[in-house]
Amino acid sequence: MTDERLGDGLWTALKRLPRGSGVVFRHYATPAVERRTLFRRVVRIARARGLIVVRAGGRAGFGENGIHGAARGRGLRTAPAHDRREAVTALRRGAKVLFVSPVFGTRSHPGTKALGQKSARRIAQGLPTVAIALGGMDARRFRQLSGFDGWAAIDAWSARERAGAK
Repeated sequence: MTDERLGDGLWTALKRLPRGSGVVFRHYATPAVERRTLFRRVVRIARARGLIVVRAGGRAGFGENGIHGAARGRGLRTAPAHDRREAVTALRRGAKVLFVSPVFGTRSHPGTKALGQKSARRIAQGLPTVAIALGGMDARRFRQLSGFDGWAAIDAWSARERAGAK
């Protein structure tokens, strides 16, 4: 997941992602012209590295592999899932990947109650989808989870967070 908090750390994060990983581009607060330029650069780097890019917000059509959330477009469709009803609705609308969140507390949504591991796992359990854990995630926490196909984060990729995790 991207947002403005990554700053120039976005480029380091893109270099660190393993081939086949994905990027959900979410720079909502960036002005439109700057956002398009930034997005095109992310797509170029992602293609060169074998990464998947989905775009959140706005219309698709700038070289992405798919869309996230309520955006319109072709390709891979991903969606947030904060509860079971939202997960089922997203699948009916064509989502192939669900970002179940927030598993743990997160700076992205301060004050939002975390689901916890068991509740988060139940949201996508038995559904024909890829379930990605989101919210306060990092590699260590993902290793302690079961029932998820992967994990996503913003802060886990920032230099400040990596320095604190050592």
